[in-house]
Parts: sequence; structure tokens; C-alpha cells
Amino acid sequence: MANNWTYKKIEDIAEKVGMGPFGSSIKVETFVPDGIPVVSGQHLHGFRLDEDAGFNFVTEEHADKLKNANVFRGDIIFTHAGNIENVAYIPETSKYERYVASQRQFYMRCDLSKILPSFVVYYFNSHEGKYKLTANSSSVGVPSIAQPVSYLRKLEIPVPPLPEQRAIAGILGALDDKIELNRRMNRTLESMARAVFRQWFVENEDAGNWEAARIKDVCGKVENGGTPRRDQPKYWEPGTIPWLTSGEVRQEIIISTENKISEDGYKNSSAKMWGKGTTVVALYGATAGEVSFIAHELCANQACCGLVPSDGWRYFIYLTLSASENSLASQARGSAQQNLSQQIVADFSIRKPDQKLLDDFNQIVAPMFDQWIANLKESRTLASLRDSLLPKLMKGEVRVKE
Repeated sequence: MANNWTYKKIEDIAEKVGMGPFGSSIKVETFVPDGIPVVSGQHLHGFRLDEDAGFNFVTEEHADKLKNANVFRGDIIFTHAGNIENVAYIPETSKYERYVASQRQFYMRCDLSKILPSFVVYYFNSHEGKYKLTANSSSVGVPSIAQPVSYLRKLEIPVPPLPEQRAIAGILGALDDKIELNRRMNRTLESMARAVFRQWFVENEDAGNWEAARIKDVCGKVENGGTPRRDQPKYWEPGTIPWLTSGEVRQEIIISTENKISEDGYKNSSAKMWGKGTTVVALYGATAGEVSFIAHELCANQACCGLVPSDGWRYFIYLTLSASENSLASQARGSAQQNLSQQIVADFSIRKPDQKLLDDFNQIVAPMFDQWIANLKESRTLASLRDSLLPKLMKGEVRVKE
């Protein structure tokens, strides 16, 4: 750590450290359509409060009764049970002025004359910060931090001079700002593409020439993936080929995968290579019926079905199967878990537009998808840069001026 950085206990740099309410204080029956939003773990992905996740609300009167659990702009929210590494702060640009922390959350209110909320959040997202935060946790059952308020108060964190805190948070924050801008831009692009699809092919389905068809009629191939043998290390290392699992088929567009297989693994399994523009359908379990559009060449496991499009059909297939009106997931069968089959997907009924209408549609939505994918790739690069800078900045290995 930089020589002129001192470590101080949280209790010495915080105005307040508090807990969310007892479980009996917030129940489903206390929720109302509008009012004071309740912050839960789903809002703590990333470094700043994620307000796109949607909120449950309680009345102002109920929030007043829980005033010790009220949190405001600048407050840092932690989780003491569940995803205990997730830490985020409420930015000055937040949608609401007041929130209520939920039962699994606790919070820190900074003394702004000593420490910046953004700096604290970045620190607790560094390796050292995560280690300290979770060192008192139990891994039996649901991960949890024992006596979270008392424990947090006694934790020591580095406290650089305020100008250096601002500079560090400014650099990392600028990267996060661009990532957030890309995310919001992509939400707009997605909404626009879906709106065009809905207007042309759902609301105005009586216009133009249509014919009854099945998904397989607009695909070059409909095929399942495969998994290399796990007892053959050479099938997995060195992993050079992106390999998708059904659990990852939750994203609208996939630009990367968590796993890779080797060339030998690909050649000696039933995995198939699918190109950009293929729609992937998850066949089994919790994600059965979910669909993703892939942005680069990859293969997948047998729980994924690839819809390799015929020329011109890539956007139509994806938007058809990912539309809210899609009933593909409802066709999943099974008692223990819901399952689809390649045959069910291939035979899924659609109404096929004529080629002229399809070509006109593609001219409009193709640039939207291209920009959507470009933004995702840029954000991945920026996140990688941020994550590589974060530990160096927090250790003082890279110094910055205000």
C-alpha cells in the first residue's frame, strides 16, 4: 500500500453503520404499487445501485416506522446473507431520494470529510476488500456474515488523501459511466428492434402475404450441442473454443462464454460450431425456453439447441422466440424439471412473412443489432480494463493526480 496511506476503522470514518429491518417488518402484504422503494440483493450488481431491476415499495408511513433502515444517496449497501460480496452505493443521480434496506442488507453512511462512498465501494470490490469483508462469513448453508454491523465497524480500510480518492474513483467511475451508457443505449436499441418487430409482425399480421410455417422451415439447421468427456483433460485444456451451457442462455446477446473446450474436445464430441446470428434455445431446467442471439462463433452443450438461420432469417427467428407472446417455454414437459426437445423447437409454429417484407425489416433492424453487439464488446473491454486497474490503484502501485 502507498506509504502515505493510513488504515482506519470504518467506525472512525462513517457517520453511521446500520442494519435492514427484521424479517417480520417487511412482508409481501406490506408492499404497495408505489411509495418508498426497498433495496435488496438484486439491486447490488455492479458498483452502483441497479434501479433497472425493479423495486417493491412500502408506504411512506411504513418507511417512517423503519427509519433506522432508511438509506439515501451516498449510502453504501452491503449484503450479510446470500451474495455477501455484492457491494454498491446509491449515486447522486439515483431515481429516488429515499430507500429502505431489506432484511438481508446493511449499510454504511460515510463521513464525507474523510472518505468517499465510491472509493469505499471500489475498495470492497478489490481482492483485499472482498477478503476482509467475507473473512467473518459462514459457508454452511446460505453464506452469511456474523454480526455484520459490529464486524464492519471494526474493519480497517485504506484512507488516502481525499484528492487521491477522488482521482482513483474518477478514473474507475469514468469507465463505469461509459459501461452504464452502453447498457442504457442497448436497452433502447433492444426496445426499438422489438417495437419494429411487434408492429410489423404481430400487430399488423393481416398485412402482406403470410403462410403457416414451422421454425425449421426458416432454419438451415436445428441441432443440439454436445459435451466432451469430462475424464479426458485433453478435451478441455488448452481451451480455445468457446463452449456455451444452458445456464448462460439468459442474456439477450452472447458475446462470451464462461467455458472453453480444446480442439480435441470439439472433434471427439457431438458439439457443433454455430456462427454469428444463430439463436440458441435452452432445453432443460430453470432456463428451459430461454433464448439468446450469439454474436460470435461458438459451440454448446447438449442442453442447448441451435437454430442456424437460413439467409435473412436471423433477426426474425430471435425476435419471434424471445417475444413476450412466445409460448415455447409453455411447451416444456416434465415432473422433476421442465424440458424441451429439439423436435418441439423445430416444430414450433410461426407465421412466415414474404421475402420483400423480411428484407425491408432486416434493413431496419440489422444496424440496431450491429450497434448493440459493438456496445457489448466495448463494455467488456472497458470492464476488463477497470478490473485490471482496480487492484493496482487500491494498492498504490499506480498513482494518479486529482
